[in-house]
Amino acid sequence: MKRNPTAWTREEKEAFRSEALGIKDAATRIRFLVILHTAEGHSQPEIADRLACSIKTVARVQQRFREHGPEGLLDRRGDNGAAKVTEDYILALIAAVRGSPQDHGYPRPTWTQELLVKVLAEQMGIRVSVTTMCRLLRRLGIRRGMPKPTVGCPWSPRARKRRLRLIWRMIETLPADEVALWEDEIDIHLNPKIGPDYMLPGQQKTVLTPGKNVKHYVAGALDACTQRLIWADAERKSGALFIALLDRLLRVYPDRRVIHVILDNYVIHSSRAVQEALAGYGGRVVLHFLPPYCPDDNKIERCVWRELHANVTRNHRCRSMTELMQEVRDYLTARNRRAAAKRRCAA
Repeated sequence: MKRNPTAWTREEKEAFRSEALGIKDAATRIRFLVILHTAEGHSQPEIADRLACSIKTVARVQQRFREHGPEGLLDRRGDNGAAKVTEDYILALIAAVRGSPQDHGYPRPTWTQELLVKVLAEQMGIRVSVTTMCRLLRRLGIRRGMPKPTVGCPWSPRARKRRLRLIWRMIETLPADEVALWEDEIDIHLNPKIGPDYMLPGQQKTVLTPGKNVKHYVAGALDACTQRLIWADAERKSGALFIALLDRLLRVYPDRRVIHVILDNYVIHSSRAVQEALAGYGGRVVLHFLPPYCPDDNKIERCVWRELHANVTRNHRCRSMTELMQEVRDYLTARNRRAAAKRRCAA
């Protein structure tokens, strides 16, 4: 094949076009298309515009083809020697990102790409560029995000796991005349929770806030078997709210001998009023407390409340608590309908 594309015959152009369309690597295909457009008589600016690349790139590709022919269009990085980024390097990078620079003797508490390059060079004896590190982080799905503040559980890991095993064993061996539910409360704020959203280039969306915040509270119980949510709401987060939820559970499950409620150690769950209410239930309601400061072990937190914030309260536009609470109730009602439909399909 002649190295002057403008002198190609029609058959040569078609053969080159077929070869170009069969190339999977995007960068190599672009180089082949540069030569194909050259053969069709397009100027360098026209080719650059059609392929969304620079005129310098077009000129460089044309020069490589004149000097080396089709072989000059192939990716020649295979001749660079062994790749620096090995599997061991990737594993070391993942381990580093899992921790903190302070684990490696640096005072800075958060990672930068430059610091990752430095620490990995010290550990592995391999130094890559910041650009390579950026591409590697993107390929591995490692991104900058907001850490979640937590309080460490004061129990030993062994004691914590033992309590969780007992709770799950209770759920898995539940008799037919008993029911288990995950319980928790959620705060509903009239001032919206601010969260990420898609925006156009140069745009920053705004969320109008009422200024003076108003709060409402929802206590919910998630059926461990059916995923149905039972809830009660009130203007105060108190023992009365929790008792209202327990009273509702007794009405929803009149035929269950025992109602097991799995919950955290919040003070309202152990108040004197709650203890008196439990005594009045005649043993039909039994509380199972989770280890302290372990919200992620409560299924309602992960399966319901996070989705409620994402679908209703985050960046909301409600101007009154009445309007916002109606949206909360509508969402929870629709969620129960979806859970029931899923159970029917599974059956």
